[in-house]
Amino acid sequence: MSTTPSVTELFTSLSNTYKAGLSRPVFWRKQQLEGIKRFLTHEQHAIEQALADDLGKHPSESRLTELNYLLSHIDYTLKHLAKWIKPTRVRTPLLAWPGSSQLYPEPLGTVLVLGAWNYPLQLLIAPAIAAIAAGNCVVLKPSEHAPKTAEVIANKLSDYIDSHAIKVVTGDVAIADQLTQLPFDHIFYTGGSNGARAVLRNAATHLTPTTLELGGKSPAIVSEDCDLEVTARRIVWGKYLNAGQTCIAPDYVLVQDTVRDALIEQIKRQIETFYGVDPQQSDDYGRIISVNHWQRLIKLMEGTEVLTGGDYKRKEKYIAPTLINLDGLDDQHSLHHEEIFGPLLPIKSVSSIQTAIDYVNAKPKPLACYAFSKSNRTLAQIKTHVSAGSYCANDTLMFMLNEELPFGGVGQSGMGRYHGKFGFDTLSHHKSVMTRSFKFDVALRYPPYTKLKDKVLAWLK
Repeated sequence: MSTTPSVTELFTSLSNTYKAGLSRPVFWRKQQLEGIKRFLTHEQHAIEQALADDLGKHPSESRLTELNYLLSHIDYTLKHLAKWIKPTRVRTPLLAWPGSSQLYPEPLGTVLVLGAWNYPLQLLIAPAIAAIAAGNCVVLKPSEHAPKTAEVIANKLSDYIDSHAIKVVTGDVAIADQLTQLPFDHIFYTGGSNGARAVLRNAATHLTPTTLELGGKSPAIVSEDCDLEVTARRIVWGKYLNAGQTCIAPDYVLVQDTVRDALIEQIKRQIETFYGVDPQQSDDYGRIISVNHWQRLIKLMEGTEVLTGGDYKRKEKYIAPTLINLDGLDDQHSLHHEEIFGPLLPIKSVSSIQTAIDYVNAKPKPLACYAFSKSNRTLAQIKTHVSAGSYCANDTLMFMLNEELPFGGVGQSGMGRYHGKFGFDTLSHHKSVMTRSFKFDVALRYPPYTKLKDKVLAWLK
């Protein structure tokens, strides 16, 4: 497919801006980060309204998971950027003396960031923060499935940043396809596996490196010795936040059979505590992004035993917080294999922690793994034997708040990582630099070779 002149011209313009050096100075990078910070604060009301329109998010949830999260991300980056950009000295081998060696972080060039609809602000701006901090020019493509949020970003962000080097492009999947065919220096994609495959196919044309933040079936493994009330509260919060439309939400629960019924009762109680007897009337509970996604979730419920919830209303794109019995459900049912990405929580009893681990490991590697137990030995067993992008003991989602921890997938849950310095490193090239002196040009490495030179070189290795 040939690209439209407007998209091609935009890319060419940004490439020329980068080559001119506009985005390299540290003061410019900090100016842009401060500009994004002003955008988030000055346009807060418009952003919160857009998120409410797109996803039914309560303003408090929008502040917690999008606005305040990004503000903290920016503050952390501003605080540490001067340290990150400094070259790192490394050891120089004896044979290269006198000389020095270092790793020199430099920008990649022009970066494309493709955002996702479930956190349409956070998942677009957070990678952009890393790209700008690293000194790149950036194209931001918001998700078309969250149109109100995309509109605010497209119409307002340019008032706060340098639009010569940072541009917003809106449009549908066709525009994304055109963008990913261009020779960007890096593509950062957050979304589903089908979209990731399309991105990789196009990126392969120019051997463009990519970061893919995807998803998967993230398990919550519950041991019989955990605090059931706190465990249920934290699972309910992590699962039904944003109506379950969170890539790291617990996708299903594996609980030891001795406490299965007790955990189910605690989950029911916590749902009612959070959202009331009728969650449809709760301002704190969100909505499904689109009718198509709503229909997919309704289909997933077909033929299942609903333990609580199960109510839905098409007009409002509403599905109640729902708990589903996975025990006895046919192994071929989609709930065993398909990422849910909505407010349906299957629960399955297991005879032992090892049985739970075996069930998880029979599937592709998840983006996150949650374990609940008072036993350090049990927690270590799960941490050691389940491969996942992130692991969290006795809570859900909270690792995302720690800028010192990277975020990213493994296997089919994604490739590459970001947050804090990890994002800066991902969107930088750490160039190897060695500087030699003209003095003491010892002839050991030059022909003609002798046995004495061989012995000395072997000693100097």
